[in-house]
Amino acid sequence: MSARFEEIDWRQTAKGAISLRRRRDPASGTEVYEVKLDDDFLMSSQFTAGEIALARLGLEPLADTHLDVIVGGLGLGYTAHAVLEDPRVRSLTVVEALDEVIGWHQRHLVPLGADLTSDPRCRLLRADFFSLAADPHGFDPGIPGRRFHAIVVDIDHSPRHVLDPAHAPFYELGGLRGLTGRLHPGGVFALWSNDPPDEHFNDILAQAFYASQAHVVEFHNPFQNRTATNTVYVARTQPAQA
Repeated sequence: MSARFEEIDWRQTAKGAISLRRRRDPASGTEVYEVKLDDDFLMSSQFTAGEIALARLGLEPLADTHLDVIVGGLGLGYTAHAVLEDPRVRSLTVVEALDEVIGWHQRHLVPLGADLTSDPRCRLLRADFFSLAADPHGFDPGIPGRRFHAIVVDIDHSPRHVLDPAHAPFYELGGLRGLTGRLHPGGVFALWSNDPPDEHFNDILAQAFYASQAHVVEFHNPFQNRTATNTVYVARTQPAQA
């Protein structure tokens, strides 16, 4: 890339103006991909430790050898890609609300697009994750009531800082209890958050699930020259009785 900054795509959507940008980092010389929704930065390829940890921490507790996984939110694809790196994964459905984001991957405009769209285990589903989570039929219209081994979500900034007010009920007790019915016994719900561990949300998870834990993921922030953190919540349904 010769230019230091390039706007690869810009579209007006029902959720606002979304843009995909690419720039060259002056310190490292590497290309950085960024996504903005209106004036809000959603994600950057420069900071992916939390997204990758979300997938790994979410799948780590599972003893099953053939995993069916849901990822809520596609973005630049780092969580989905990390899920597919686990050889136990049999199928992955990535639920993304915006056609434009799916198109970036299908057109190979983002670094992981070719890998995700060429993996036969991976399906990119254009749908609203929160609507499917509340739908009695669940996440697979072809198999109503289908259960999954893990549901991994990276959409909002945190349970308190949501991109759309309509998402908020999902993070309350009723929404999370409903999600347990989409998981196999011993299945995992994992959630990325940009905020520190939230005790109120931890309490809700403890009520909705059999067990839960908040993990703090540390990574270096070169802009501030300090350690930054994300939070990954991991909650499990009750295991099957032996």
